[in-house]
Amino acid sequence: MAGLMLSPASVTAQSLMNHNSNAPVDYAADRIELQDRANRVLLSGNVDITQAGLRLQAARMTVAYRNAGGIEIERIDANGGVVVTKGDERASGNVGIYDFNRRIITLIGNVALRQGGNTLNGGRMVIDLTTGRSTVDGRSAGGAPGQTGSAGGRVSGTFSVPKRD
Repeated sequence: MAGLMLSPASVTAQSLMNHNSNAPVDYAADRIELQDRANRVLLSGNVDITQAGLRLQAARMTVAYRNAGGIEIERIDANGGVVVTKGDERASGNVGIYDFNRRIITLIGNVALRQGGNTLNGGRMVIDLTTGRSTVDGRSAGGAPGQTGSAGGRVSGTFSVPKRD
């Protein structure tokens, strides 16, 4: 398995390792609302954000920023069919949180990771953009950040096996 190395509850996603979270963030959406006093931007309708080869897509996103002599993004909250892709790796979930300061992306609810024929499914995934290491657990969530359900969920998946003679 070239880029995706699976163990019982963790994944190393090679294409996400050392992601440059300081790179410019490009965005496109059907609608944008700037809430300058609240230091946030609301994006809705087919939202598509890219940064250094990382792509984040969802129905809606809120971009929280601080104005320190220029706009500095601190966090992106996404919901509605969240998909994160980089290279041939694709992760999805109901809700996504990209914390720029901690360099972590968290996906919550119906989480799925795909790379080639390998699959991993769970309730919550935390992706460390510095190390490329992801942790998946079976905890389900009601779809809202910070809201966790029972810890009784399970992680499941499929490993592809090369054809042997």
